[in-house]
Amino acid sequence: MRLQTKLILIICSLLFLVISLLWGVFQYMLVNALEEQTGIRALAVAEAMAAMPEIGKAFAEPDPSHIIQPLAEAVRLKTGAEYIVVGNREGIRYSHPLTERIGKEMVGGDNGPVLEGQSIISEAVGSLGLSLRGKAPIHDAEGQVIGIVSVGYLMDDIARRDDDYQMEVLLISIAALIIGVSGSIMISRGVRRSIHGLEPEQIGMLYMEKQAILESIREGILAINRQGFITMANKETLRLLGLREDTDITGQLIEDIVPNTRLHEVILTGNSHYDEEMLFGEHEVVVNRIPIRNAHSQVIGAVSSFRSKSELYRLAEELSQVTRFAEGLRAQTHEYSNKLYVISGLIQLESYQEAIEMITRESDVHQSLIQFIMREIPDPVIGGLLIGKYNRAQELKLDFEIDGESTFKDVPDGFDRDMLVTIIGNLIDNAMEAALDCEREDGKKVKLFLTDAGNDLIIECEDNGPGIPETIAARIYERGYSGKQGERRGIGLALVKHAVDSYGGYITHHPGTHGGTVFTVVLPKQAQGREKRKGADHERSDGSSDTSAHHRG
Repeated sequence: MRLQTKLILIICSLLFLVISLLWGVFQYMLVNALEEQTGIRALAVAEAMAAMPEIGKAFAEPDPSHIIQPLAEAVRLKTGAEYIVVGNREGIRYSHPLTERIGKEMVGGDNGPVLEGQSIISEAVGSLGLSLRGKAPIHDAEGQVIGIVSVGYLMDDIARRDDDYQMEVLLISIAALIIGVSGSIMISRGVRRSIHGLEPEQIGMLYMEKQAILESIREGILAINRQGFITMANKETLRLLGLREDTDITGQLIEDIVPNTRLHEVILTGNSHYDEEMLFGEHEVVVNRIPIRNAHSQVIGAVSSFRSKSELYRLAEELSQVTRFAEGLRAQTHEYSNKLYVISGLIQLESYQEAIEMITRESDVHQSLIQFIMREIPDPVIGGLLIGKYNRAQELKLDFEIDGESTFKDVPDGFDRDMLVTIIGNLIDNAMEAALDCEREDGKKVKLFLTDAGNDLIIECEDNGPGIPETIAARIYERGYSGKQGERRGIGLALVKHAVDSYGGYITHHPGTHGGTVFTVVLPKQAQGREKRKGADHERSDGSSDTSAHHRG
């Protein structure tokens, strides 16, 4: 059964039940009220008749009925009573609507209390049928009870009056039921519109799907209503806040959870915020904030999505690695193509000896480099990177040298190779760019030294470029900042700094002995050492790089 039909049936059934109960209660109260009012009215008429002086004086006459009957009938007609009967202490009637019953004994059997001087209201069967009557005693001048006045209203007449009221109540109830049915139809249609015509099962399924989608998203999602109370937060949000997964923060004020939030600004202005950086708990995140609008384009809340900058850095690192590998392959292909052309030309010129010498020379250089890397830097990822950078340097006419004392055999298994590739690759790229910017007679040189001696991994990259001016030395690790012109600058050293910080190491730089700059990175091998170094000042003195020189002997 459709939700709209269910709502109509439930509301109509409830309304019918309520109206029926109210009708029953009203009927009960109405009957009691009519009987009570009629009894009070009968008693008031009876007491008024008993207090009339003419009635008391008539009892002293030889024929009291001659005086009392006209008076009683006149009062009866004016008050609408069914009968007014006046009798003496023995119950003999002096008045009655039916004159043939005058002189006969009153019936009902309820005269006892009246003869004792009490006024009563009773329900009894009289000569005209079941009636509700009020009875009052008639006193003489000495206060003695000499007679009784009985004023009665037939119960049938009271029932007819009740039927008239019942019909009115029934009509009102029918009108209320019709209005209620119309209202239930309008309510059900409004509910159907508000839930976009969905059935409860569909809504439940959508809710479960929404929860699954929210939990599958790698980004944190947080939503608030217009009053600033949290209405939704997924598990990634709780993780970034450092809370347990089963923590429920819905219903709490956003300021209590995220004090530096700007979601209220989004609600007030209705403007979206994209790719802004903020501190979320203990994490640096990139956040987007978007207002939530209803069907009338009114802002009723706001939702924000955020992702840890470390994950974004990781994506950027992976992209940089792919780019570096592609450049290395392209450089290698280009370089070997040129040399193959040279060899081909020498053969065509029948300069066989020169061709053999060139092949031998190139083979010796590459074999020597490859053997050195395989022996001292056995990690295939790092080794492949260095070979690619060597080929790139050959293409750029750079002298790229790997220090003969380098060794990188003792790299812990827990170390992220991608992170090392990011650090080494970006340092070499930065050094190559610096060397290309300077024209020197002794050539453009880049030198790399790697060592795993002791408790640290040390990476030192030196170039003979123009060096780093003191004016920008403090900002070279800022993302987006660069002393060079052009787009897509200021990324490499920022990635290196982030990777180094994530492992609790540090990076320094100082002028080289032959000009240019020397960058030194120190990474602790053990996790405990990395934890101890996190939060330390990364701007070390020049003595930090002297440690690497000491390792080289």
